[in-house]
Amino acid sequence: MRSKVQWASAVALAATILTTLFGAQGSGAAALAPVLVQAQSNLDPIFVSKPVVQSLPSEDGVDATDDDSAAGADQDASQDNPVDADTLAQLVAQQSVPGRLSSEMRCLASAIYFESRGETLEGQLAVGRVIINRAESGRFPASYCGVVYQPAQFSFIQGKKMPKVREQSSGWREAVAVAKIAMEKSWKSPVKGALFFHATRVEPNWRLTRLARVDNHIFYR
Repeated sequence: MRSKVQWASAVALAATILTTLFGAQGSGAAALAPVLVQAQSNLDPIFVSKPVVQSLPSEDGVDATDDDSAAGADQDASQDNPVDADTLAQLVAQQSVPGRLSSEMRCLASAIYFESRGETLEGQLAVGRVIINRAESGRFPASYCGVVYQPAQFSFIQGKKMPKVREQSSGWREAVAVAKIAMEKSWKSPVKGALFFHATRVEPNWRLTRLARVDNHIFYR
């Protein structure tokens, strides 16, 4: 019995000495981390603690990790409508023209067709974006058809009626393609935020902020 007691005392004394020695190496998590990983190396990797990396502030005081995350978020946002085209002409050529159009798509494409047919694709897109901007602004009717048919806005609307479209023409197919691009916002408008435009042949003397001239129209907001 005495030998067992002595043996237990010796084990307890050894444990105390080991505890004291390890405790003297430091009590911080960084000092204990290598010991913990080594001790758990025979366990499933899911139980091994991973180091916490704390980024250092950049020269402008912005946390580098947060900045990288923001950049990633911007990249993801820009890929909502990925575009595999180098020019607007390429993107227009990629568009399929549906056999039947919704009333909203028809109103938008028709306005582009009658207002800017024969102009550059950028000019047609700018016209289409004005109609969309108006519908989204809260200052005009909330639909494309409402914007297009609003009294005294578009000269091609006569007696509340739209002229007949030559739907087999290349100009109509182009207008529909541009309307799709404008609706999907898959190409940057040359006159971002524009709500008004007029033909270059007239001078209405508007007190608005002029943005740019694109082909035969001058755009404002």
